[in-house]
Amino acid sequence: MSMLLCLFAFLSLMLSGAIFGFFYAWVCSTMWGLDAADPRVAIKAMQAMNASVRNAVFAPAFFGTPVVLLITAGLAYTRGLNMAALAFAAGGLVYLLGGMILTLAINVPMNEALAAITTPEDAAGARRIWQGYSAPWQFWNTIRACMSGLALALVGYAIYAMKASAP
Repeated sequence: MSMLLCLFAFLSLMLSGAIFGFFYAWVCSTMWGLDAADPRVAIKAMQAMNASVRNAVFAPAFFGTPVVLLITAGLAYTRGLNMAALAFAAGGLVYLLGGMILTLAINVPMNEALAAITTPEDAAGARRIWQGYSAPWQFWNTIRACMSGLALALVGYAIYAMKASAP
């Protein structure tokens, strides 16, 4: 097995794991914590987190995962590792559609709409805004977490298939 394929398989695993972990953390802690907070604080905190996530640490996992998975699929395919290639390609497609495109089409517009809001002084007004945002945002985030988890599982299977096919 080539060193280049091994390197890209490792990158596929790391990036898929990173993006799954990112979305999963929102599912199991971040949003629950914000839901438990004063809605005025939750709105301001979410606005700050959404503004800070566009950075050089997040970008490789978010944008690079499908690219690296598809490159890895091509490398595996050229070496006759067809099952591994199929699993890497499927993982890339699953994440591309169910993680990245879903985020850009649904979660980002929701985040931008929330960013445009001036947080109300009264708790009741803030609660209405937060409740209208949080539940649908969490639903779509759970979908992208599941899709990213599936992509990670496919990468794991692809690496297993690479090893099983090795002479």
